[in-house]
Parts: sequence; structure tokens; C-alpha cells
Amino acid sequence: MLAKAPRGTRDILPGEIEKWQYIESVFKKLCQNYDYNEIRTPIFEHTELFTRSVGEDTDIVGKEMYTFLDKGERSITLRPEGTASTVRAFLEHKLYTQAQPTKLFYYGPMFRYDRPQAGRYRQFHQFGVEAFGSDNPSLDAEVIMLAMVFFHSLQLDSLVLELNSVGCANCRPLYRKEIEKHLLKYKNDLCLDCRKRSETNPLRILDCKEDNCKNITREVPGIYEHLCNACNEHFSEVTRHLKYMDIAYKLNTKLVRGLDYYTKTAFEIVDPLLGSQNSLGGGGRYDNLVEVCGGNPTPAIGFAVGLERVLLALGNKKVDLDFREKEKIFVATIGDKAGLEGTKLVMELRKNDLKADKDYLDRSLKAQMKQANRIGARYVIILGDEEIEKNKIVLRDMQTGDQKEVSIQEIVKTIKQEIN
Repeated sequence: MLAKAPRGTRDILPGEIEKWQYIESVFKKLCQNYDYNEIRTPIFEHTELFTRSVGEDTDIVGKEMYTFLDKGERSITLRPEGTASTVRAFLEHKLYTQAQPTKLFYYGPMFRYDRPQAGRYRQFHQFGVEAFGSDNPSLDAEVIMLAMVFFHSLQLDSLVLELNSVGCANCRPLYRKEIEKHLLKYKNDLCLDCRKRSETNPLRILDCKEDNCKNITREVPGIYEHLCNACNEHFSEVTRHLKYMDIAYKLNTKLVRGLDYYTKTAFEIVDPLLGSQNSLGGGGRYDNLVEVCGGNPTPAIGFAVGLERVLLALGNKKVDLDFREKEKIFVATIGDKAGLEGTKLVMELRKNDLKADKDYLDRSLKAQMKQANRIGARYVIILGDEEIEKNKIVLRDMQTGDQKEVSIQEIVKTIKQEIN
């Protein structure tokens, strides 16, 4: 059916898009205050970028990517997440030669083939930040704080910050062996996906949402006793900074995130009111990813937030976003000469940063007034040939019903005074 959007996608219509724009503006302003600069990367990349960075054994690469051959027989993938593309741009444009750390933020559509459900679409939108060039724990704390301040700015103040360390290349293999040893007798009881993970990446079994797998992993030892000294010290410093900044967190030893590139700090921000699909965003440190993508060893950390999930949380909490649309002004005209003058007046209003429109269907004055009411115009300017002769026009406040005559030269100034 041509008149229906593909499954897992949606149109964002007037009346809703204003919420998106407001949330985008909050995020962008916050990132600028934290001295993060915006970056925009292509919607599609070479497939190898994601298979190398995200991990071939992840659900994203194995089951969810939109991958196709282009006309040059090159394998191309619609980006399923934003970090890999940002790393690629960091390397391609030699941003590492600039003053470090490099702090970037992005916003845009991502694509994953998944079963559509509340807050989850096949085309979805993410905000993200990435900071390259420092392994200082205070940068971890800053990134986490930026995420939490963003949510608090939207009045989402009942969220839970879950925190963990996933170790590094030195200590994680030992923890992996511990998990393999624990799961050996339960291998046949795991879900099909986790049976495969037990061979390729057992840590990801800890992230499984299946109830049976959750029960099996409940007794898996925590990672903290297996962390090397460097990871232990780093995590201790991260938590010390968070406490100092009064950022509450909950330790979650099963938190590993869904991507292979994470090292050390991992975190997730969840909304207890959203049920099983309760994650609004998350991230962590990925100190090896730049090197995996062909660069020199470069520490980095970031996070991503799903906009659709944020909107779902706002709707559940019935948060009334603190934004105002511009007041609409409708110019109603009577007669040919007034029609020309009305067009000129609409242009003048718009040049002065006012939201203005007029009739384009040759309606009667009565019908124009109905149209102004239908579109929610706050003010109507009534202009006829007779008013032009007198150099006066009628300004009506549709909210109060009051109206007054104003000279044509003074109308812009008068409306600005009325609005303010």
C-alpha cells in the first residue's frame, strides 16, 4: 500500500514535531554549555565499519543491520548507532591533531531491523556525545552528568543511573573464564541466542532479557573481584567524582551493554515506569575502538539517548514541556487592493520574526475569520480597501475578542508590544 509508511517507521506531524524540536534544543544548548561541538555523519557507511567496531557477534550486526550492495557492488549499511561513524570521522579528518580532548555531539536517525514495539522503531532517533583523548575518570563523570542533567532538564527526575565496570583486555578474559565455568552445566537451558553467545562472548549472556537466562546468571560472581588494579582504581575514581557531584547511582554487576567495544565504565539510564523496555539511554568508555578502526590507541567515552524512549517517558509521566509556540497572526483581506497590501504586510511581519499567514483560497471575510480560528491564530489583522484609504487597519485579539484600529506603519510595533 503506497499510502502507508513501512512497518517500524512513522511520520512526525505538526502538533508533535514541536516537542521534538524543543527536546533537540535542550540537548544542543546543554552540549554547547559543556563545550561539545556538533558533528553530522552520513546515514550510511561501509558495512565493515560496523562489523569491526560494534562486533560481529552482537545482535546488531548478526540480526538487525540494514545492509545492501550498492551499484558498485560495495556492501553498505544504514547506521545502527552513532559511535562508529563518529570514530571514523575523528580518524578521517585527523581531529586528533587538534587540541585534546575532542568533544563532539550528534543527533539523527539510526536504523535497526527489530520487532516494533512501544518506543522502539526500525528508524529511530538518537542524541549522542563522544569525547576522545582522555582516560581521566573525571571525564567519565562529566559525560554521565551531562546525560543526567539533560533528563532533569525535561523533568524526568525519577530515573535510575545504573553503573558498572566491564574491565579491560587485561582482566576481562579472566572474568570470561569464570562465567564460562559457571554456565557450563546450564548450557542447554539457555535461550538459543545465549547458547551462541556462550561460544563467542559469554559476558553478553548477562545482558539477556529472557527470564530463564536471568535466573541462570543470578549467581554469576560479580566482576569487581576480577578487575585489575588499573580498572579498580579508575572505577573507584569515577564513583568518587559522581558522589562529589551528588549524582546518585546504583551498582549493577550484570550491566555489560550490548556492544563489544566497551571497556571500564559502562552505564545505563532506566525509567522504572516503562516496564521491560525501560532503557532511555546509556554508554561508557571504549578505549580500544579508535585503534580497532585503524587509528592510534586513543581513550574515549560517550553515550546515546533514544528520543522516542524519552518521549514515551514524558508521556507516561504527563510532563508538560515548558515551550511556547510563536503567536500566530492571520491577515484577512477584503478587495483586490487590500489583497496586494495584505501580501506585503505578511512579508513585513515575517521579516520582523513574527509568525504570519493569510488566505490563499479567496474566502469571504467571515470564512477567513473561521480559518483564523481553526488554525489557532492569536491575532487577526483585518484589511480592506476602505482601511487602506484611511491608512488604518483593524487588529483583533482572538483570545479576548478586543479589537482596535492601528496605522499600517505602526502594526508591527503594536503586535510586538502585545505579544511581549
